[in-house]
Amino acid sequence: MNLAIDIGNTAVKWATFEGGSLMEHGIGMPQGMTAHDRVLLCASGEVPETLATLPRLSADTPLPIRLDYKTPQTLGPDRVAAACGAWALHPGEDCLVIDAGTCITVDFVDCEGVYHGGAILPGLEMNLRSLHTFTAKLPLISLEGVTKAPVLGRSTEESILAGTLGATMLALAGYVALYRQKCPSLHVLLTGGDAGRLTAAGAAGWEVRPHLTLAGLNAVMEWGKN
Repeated sequence: MNLAIDIGNTAVKWATFEGGSLMEHGIGMPQGMTAHDRVLLCASGEVPETLATLPRLSADTPLPIRLDYKTPQTLGPDRVAAACGAWALHPGEDCLVIDAGTCITVDFVDCEGVYHGGAILPGLEMNLRSLHTFTAKLPLISLEGVTKAPVLGRSTEESILAGTLGATMLALAGYVALYRQKCPSLHVLLTGGDAGRLTAAGAAGWEVRPHLTLAGLNAVMEWGKN
């Protein structure tokens, strides 16, 4: 049994796997860590003291994919894990991973299992907070309950939503279109805390994988057995 732990900027998420099958998952501190055959964590946020001694995914970890990245030591382990998860789901096929969390990352893994990097964008919440923080009069808008962004904002709140959720979707759709020019059979995988909002906002046809990063950590552990 493998235990995968993803330490993000806002939450700790975990899952247990038997082979390639997801058994359990949750948010918060995992229990019974010593009862598992293998444990691996990735950390884009601060690691709690109780997890500090656990094995971590890094640029030196043996991976089922190959990294073609200029600065692998600066590459976020969550991006690597999600890319490994995509490759485990679609081996031998081109994949674009969109992880909509605190930041939004777009990462490309080609059909030969080579990770090439991608793009980092501000997340939805970060966009909203920056508009409020760096202006004198724009209010802080909540995304709670928002499922669709207006194209034409007819109030300040609607205009902010159009510029945040709507423009983010347009940017991501643009990336997908650019990659599909060279890779027509591209798989687009969507994960992260805001995946549901992006899906509701128009991310039609993208493969939603809520536990992609955790599945990628499991794929790395399974690869390490060979």
